[in-house]
Amino acid sequence: MSPARIRQALRKFRHAIEELGPYQSLALLALPLCLVEPSKLVAVALIGDRHWLTGTATITAAYASSLLLVERIFLVVKPRLLRLHWFAKGWAWMIVQRYRLAKEFSR
Repeated sequence: MSPARIRQALRKFRHAIEELGPYQSLALLALPLCLVEPSKLVAVALIGDRHWLTGTATITAAYASSLLLVERIFLVVKPRLLRLHWFAKGWAWMIVQRYRLAKEFSR
């Protein structure tokens, strides 16, 4: 498959995601989270059982997929999620806490 076709397919996929409603967007975001987050715990358990290389590879892959996949999906669906009152309220609270914490560390 040529790079141009891959880009076109990704654009179509992003457009389809942008057309989802707020709860559909939440479900789309929850799907990879349900796979990535438990794998971090599995990696810690592997390291605890002295499987250093396997555990390190697992936790590296989990954080990479979290950064590359989940974060990308979140950026696309965030405007839809902010339509949910409870999500917007929680997001605003988190942003305020982040700025308060940053202010404390900047002293």
